[in-house]
Amino acid sequence: MAMSGLTGALRSLKLSSQMLRQSKAASLVSSPVEPCRGFLTTASLDQNRTHWKQTDKYTIRPMGMKKTGGRDHTGKIRTHGIGGGHKQRYRMIDFQRLNYEPGREDVPFQEKVVEVRYDPCRSADIALVAGGNRKRWIIATENMQAGDVIKTSAVIGRMAVSANEGDAYPLGALPVGTLVNNLEIQPGKGSEYIRAAGTSGVLLRKVNGTAIVQLPSKQQVQVLETCMVTVGRVSNIDHDKEIIGKAGRNRWLGIRPSSGLWQRKGGWAGRKIKPLPPMKSYVNLPSISAK
Repeated sequence: MAMSGLTGALRSLKLSSQMLRQSKAASLVSSPVEPCRGFLTTASLDQNRTHWKQTDKYTIRPMGMKKTGGRDHTGKIRTHGIGGGHKQRYRMIDFQRLNYEPGREDVPFQEKVVEVRYDPCRSADIALVAGGNRKRWIIATENMQAGDVIKTSAVIGRMAVSANEGDAYPLGALPVGTLVNNLEIQPGKGSEYIRAAGTSGVLLRKVNGTAIVQLPSKQQVQVLETCMVTVGRVSNIDHDKEIIGKAGRNRWLGIRPSSGLWQRKGGWAGRKIKPLPPMKSYVNLPSISAK
């Protein structure tokens, strides 16, 4: 009896397995095979990017800023070591100090410093100045304080002016040896050099309508004497002495850690004494043969 019961159970199990296989085959025949979807990747940043910086009108209000993580419009990483960080709001800096009220181009334009504050998007402090019927943010100088009056002029006189710190003049109007910052390389384009915290350049000499300025890197550049500069040194001079303290603070600043792979340092890591690079000219001077 026991053997007959066991054989009956095995026979029923075999029939049930055959029926299960037949049902699976019928379901595969009835339902079409769908193609594999593949591995999903993130979409390019160009599909979800708001060009927040391209505004037609200047404003002193802080604007919301989207971070890129070092990626370009295609989503590929172009600059490594960038990512995360605390949320920041962008203040539009007016790098063109030569913006006058209509009809006042021949007289120095005076502005009053309203406040000097920290800017999360740059190493230097910024100052809110007011003059005429407008306000604007500019890069603050070393000793700039609220209540100071700064001047901006485009006039190049016969005699060099005695400018105060924070004033903006063309290079041709300043005496040789003046400490300058926020240097223009093309008149009217806005300052592009010497904008980091604690930096300053030196006006070395003026030659035939041009001026030669020594940058903080000791390199010399030659620009037109009509290029605007700000007198003095950029604020926050102790920025390079700031102690980070822990790795998490670098993450707050948006700096990702480097790879943990140990790499042997070769001879390129040693100290090298290199000559100064040649002077860089942004002026199209006539050649001597043409004279």
